[in-house]
Amino acid sequence: MDTNRRTLYRSRHGRIFGVIQGLANYLGLNAFWLRVLVIIIALFTGFMPMLLIYICAALVMNAEPTTPLQPEDEEFYNSMTSNRHLALARLGSKLDALDRRTQRLESAITAKGYDWDRRMKNAQ
Repeated sequence: MDTNRRTLYRSRHGRIFGVIQGLANYLGLNAFWLRVLVIIIALFTGFMPMLLIYICAALVMNAEPTTPLQPEDEEFYNSMTSNRHLALARLGSKLDALDRRTQRLESAITAKGYDWDRRMKNAQ
């Protein structure tokens, strides 16, 4: 998996909702110049379309994680921020599967056929 892959998030250090800062981080640009570009586009197209696009982007983009994510954790974070009920249900099913595996292991170890005393006497 590519560890240098960047993901688009709303920045927690941005001005208003962090959309422009997050987009600048994703594209590797300076946020100041991207803000200037957005203002110029808003002047030529009218403020209302740009405002609606900005608000929609703020609602759709996930917030930046507070700590850096490992590649295997990124998918869970994105699913958790987009649909918590589905992510928690998936996490619950994984924990149930882990619990079943643990119970099988415990039953195998504590079974009558698993004679620890005999094995310990042979080892001495």
